[in-house]
Amino acid sequence: MTGSASIDVKKGSQGSQETTPPWRALWVLALGLAMIVLDSSIVNVSIPSIIAAIHINLAQAQWVTALYSIVLAALLLPSGRLGDMIGRKRILQVGTVIFVLGSIFAASASSGTMLLLARLVQGIGGSLVMPSTLSTVSATFRGRHRATAFGIWGAVMSSAAAVGPFLGGVFTSTIGWRWIFLVNLPLGLIVLVASAVFVPETKSAPRQTGDRWGMLADWKGILLSALGSALVVFALIEGQTYGWWHPRAAFELGSLHWSAAVPLSPVPVSLILGLVLLAAFALTELARARKGKMVILDVSMFAIGTFGWGNLTAAIVNAGQFAVMFILPLYLINARGLSPLGAGSILGVMALGSVVSGGLARVVSARLGAGGTVQTGLLMEIVGVALSILLMRGSVPVWPMTLTLIIYGAGLGFASAQLTSLVLSGVPVSQSGQASATQSTIRQWGTALGAAVSGSALSLALSLVLPRHLTALKGISVQIADGLVRSVQSSAGNAIVGMRAQGIRGRLGALGPQVTNALTEGFTQGAQWAMGFAVLLLLLGLVASMLVRRAARKAGADKV
Repeated sequence: MTGSASIDVKKGSQGSQETTPPWRALWVLALGLAMIVLDSSIVNVSIPSIIAAIHINLAQAQWVTALYSIVLAALLLPSGRLGDMIGRKRILQVGTVIFVLGSIFAASASSGTMLLLARLVQGIGGSLVMPSTLSTVSATFRGRHRATAFGIWGAVMSSAAAVGPFLGGVFTSTIGWRWIFLVNLPLGLIVLVASAVFVPETKSAPRQTGDRWGMLADWKGILLSALGSALVVFALIEGQTYGWWHPRAAFELGSLHWSAAVPLSPVPVSLILGLVLLAAFALTELARARKGKMVILDVSMFAIGTFGWGNLTAAIVNAGQFAVMFILPLYLINARGLSPLGAGSILGVMALGSVVSGGLARVVSARLGAGGTVQTGLLMEIVGVALSILLMRGSVPVWPMTLTLIIYGAGLGFASAQLTSLVLSGVPVSQSGQASATQSTIRQWGTALGAAVSGSALSLALSLVLPRHLTALKGISVQIADGLVRSVQSSAGNAIVGMRAQGIRGRLGALGPQVTNALTEGFTQGAQWAMGFAVLLLLLGLVASMLVRRAARKAGADKV
C-alpha cells in the first residue's frame, strides 16, 4: 500500500516544490489527524456512562483519557523518526491498522483493565499516525501553499477536538458509549484506502550514524522520555488517591507494594524521579548529538526562538484546553443533570466557532501576523472560559453557555490554526520531520498534564468545598459527610446523579434531596475552581505566546 508517488526529501526535494501541491493528499492526512484527535475528546462526555457501566473510579477515569496521551507523548518522537527513515506513508498506514484494532478492543471492554489496555494500543497506533500526517504536509508543501496547509492542519485539529464531545454525547445517548470507539473503524478504512491512492511516500535518507537501527539506535532516550513522562503524570493523577506527601492508601502494581504505613507517599518519589529521568533524557540527547549519533530529539532545535517558545506555548495551552474539556462535561451531566447528548450538544457548539475562525485565520493573520492571530485566539479562549465560569450556577439557565463556548471555540480555531505554522516556521526543511514529531509530542505532554492536573484540581477543590456545604445540614454526621465527600470525589460527581434519581427513597430518606442539593452546589463550586485553574493556564500560554511573537518578528516569520 505504498502507491505510485514517492518523494525523497534529500535527493528529490524539487518534487516537493511543484506549483500544484497534493491537495487531495492533504485532506486524507487531515482525516487521519482528525481520527486521532477526535479520540482524545470524544471520550470525555462519555466518562460518567463508562464509570457506571464498568465500575471505574475517578483515578481510572482520568487514566482512560491520560493513558492515551501518555503513550502518544512517549512514542511520537521515535515514531516520527521511524517515518523519516522508512517512509511516512507506510508508518501512517501501519499506525491506522493498530489504532483501529485498539478501538475495537476498547469497544468490547468489560472492565477498567481491559479498557486501559485498549487505550494503550490506541496510543501506539495514534503515535504512528499523528507525526506522519504533519511531517508529510511539511515535506510536500512549500511557499504560500505550506502556510495554507499548516492552517488547514491546525484548523482540523481544533475542530476535531471541539466536535468530539458532541459526537460522544450522540453516541452515548443513542447507540451506546462503545460507539465512541467503533466510529474509528469506518474512518480508519477510509484513511487506509485513500492514502494508498492519494498520499505520496516521503522519507529522508539516513544522515547520522546508527540511523539504520531506527527506534533502537537511541533506546536510552526512548526509555528515559517514556518513563519520565509516565512517572510525572502518575504523580499528578494519583496525588489525591495516595497522598501528596503522607500516604493515604497502599499502592500496588504487580509485585510492587507500597504500604500505607511508610512515612512517605509514592507520589513525591514518582514526581522527583520522573523529573530526574526527563533531565537525563535531555543530557543523553545532547551527548549523542555531539558525537554525531542519531537522536530521538535534537535538543539544539529549541535554540530556534519560534520553536522553543512556540512549543512551550503549545504545551501550556493544550493543558488549559484539555482541563476545560475534562471539567465541563462532568459539570453539565452531574451538576446540571443533562444527558450525555444534551451535554455533548452544548459542548459541540465550540466546533461552530472553531470551523469559522479556522477558515478566517489566514485572512486575520495577513493583518495581525501569525503571532497576533495566536494571541487573539488565546484572548478569546480566556474570555469564553471566564464567562462560562460566571454562568456555572444553578439559578442560571444552561443555554447561555452555548454563546460563551462559541467564543471559546472561535479562539481555539484562531490559536490552533496558526500556532503549528509558527512553531515550525524557523526549522530547516531537512529537520521538518523530527520537528513535526517534537511539536506533536510536546502538545501531547500538555494534554496529558492537563488531564492529570485538572482531575487533581477538581478533587482538591471538592475536598475543600463539599464538607462546608454538608455540615450546614442538620442530621448529617461527620462520618456520613466524609463518606459522601469520598463518594463524590471518587466518582467525579457521578454519585450525585444516582442520589438525585433516588430522591427520598435512598438510604438518607427525607434528607436525600437536601443532601443532593448541597452536593450539587458544592460540586458546582469545585468545578468553577478547577475551571479557574484552566484560565490560569491559558493566561500563562498567552504570556508565552508574546515571546513567540517576538522571536518570529526577529526571524521575519510573523507574516503568513
